[in-house]
Amino acid sequence: MSGVWVFNNGVLRLNPGDCPGSNAHRKVLVHVPSNEVITSYSVLEGKLSSLGWERYYDDPDLLQFHKRSTVHLISLPRDFNKFKSMHMYDIVVKNRNEFEVRDMQ
Repeated sequence: MSGVWVFNNGVLRLNPGDCPGSNAHRKVLVHVPSNEVITSYSVLEGKLSSLGWERYYDDPDLLQFHKRSTVHLISLPRDFNKFKSMHMYDIVVKNRNEFEVRDMQ
């Protein structure tokens, strides 16, 4: 497997998509009931709101959502261009059957 090793916040990981010529696929977050690809935070916020998530405004560097009936907190980078697959999977795990992460076609 090829890629670029990245050391960030004390964690070393392989980013296969960072390697020129890599076959890694970009991921997209899909709202399953509507089959809609999430293309912005405003779209995502609307979907999360309808599921009972409330926006937190405590940290100016993050978009955060909390669901009162759980201890879950979703924290996302403020810039949608920094919205990565790890953030997508966090949303999927906390909202079973509502979202999926798919390879972008």
